[in-house]
Amino acid sequence: MCDRYPIIYEIMWALSFNSRIREQLRIDQVFMHKLVQLEKDCHDEKMRKIAHGIFWNLELNHDEYALSEKNLGITFDIMISYSHVEKKICQELYEELTRKGFRVWIDFDQMHGNVMDTMAHAIEHSKTIIICMSESYRRSSYCRAEADYAFQRQLKIVPILLQKYYKPDGWLLFLIGQLYYVDFTKYDFPQAFDALMKEIKTPRFYDTPKRIVEVNQESDEVSFSSPVQLSTSLPSVLPDNVLDWSQVQVSQWLIEHNLVHMARLLCDYDGRSLIYFNEYLTKVNPQQMLTFLQEDSLRRTNQSLSVVELARFRSIYDKHQQSLVQSTTANERKKENDSADMCLMM
Repeated sequence: MCDRYPIIYEIMWALSFNSRIREQLRIDQVFMHKLVQLEKDCHDEKMRKIAHGIFWNLELNHDEYALSEKNLGITFDIMISYSHVEKKICQELYEELTRKGFRVWIDFDQMHGNVMDTMAHAIEHSKTIIICMSESYRRSSYCRAEADYAFQRQLKIVPILLQKYYKPDGWLLFLIGQLYYVDFTKYDFPQAFDALMKEIKTPRFYDTPKRIVEVNQESDEVSFSSPVQLSTSLPSVLPDNVLDWSQVQVSQWLIEHNLVHMARLLCDYDGRSLIYFNEYLTKVNPQQMLTFLQEDSLRRTNQSLSVVELARFRSIYDKHQQSLVQSTTANERKKENDSADMCLMM
């Protein structure tokens, strides 16, 4: 394999995201020897970056790297991950975020040296990563490595769309999953930035179960490993009475029932608010209520409310309340029977 043809190594880098291909590359001694030579002796900066990228995918010690960085603390509030095709708007984004007081990491000068270590260091010291989605981002192996590692380290991921008419596909689609993203191509910059600020400031009440994704580079076939349950700080058991639920518990209940958009829309609702909300749904004219909710959803989340999800909310909420009534009735009957038994014994 000749180092005069970087495209070959670029293809190998892209393929090395697949676990089966990684195993084949690791046992190919000729390829590994050539890769070591490239990393040490090649004077072509681009080739060395590609070699670092392949090595990063082939190495198994990312957790060890994370542990070595763990005690150094958080340095950045936000990391911006982008393709240099979108450099202009990302620079504007960086300036606006820093003006708001955020500590932001971004690579404007296309890093030199071991770019993978620099990337990993930035991710280990950041709380949130903004994924700047475009076709060029999806095609970049470096961007993919950055996004994958941020996912592994469980950073809060905030996707934004920077290319008009582009729809996330391939590995990028499955990385962001059902996450809400801010469309910078649909709105002017100030309006889109306001929506981004809401996303950044939204607390992470929960971590959802995630699946590790493998994409076959040749066929774009996607396969999933078993779900990996991430740690959660939420209580596992909710009080029976909705009135006793906290804001976090309301979010937990909605998310457990796959009402993700409702959880975003009602993010500041406690149990009492949820009861009032359901009463409004019951008493107000349905068409009028739907109009109000759509307007509120667009204003608060910049996304339309699914009528199907709203209907599911009504159904699940009613079932919960019916179950509570039945449980309460059963307990009262048990108490009455116990009291009657006590009287007979006397």
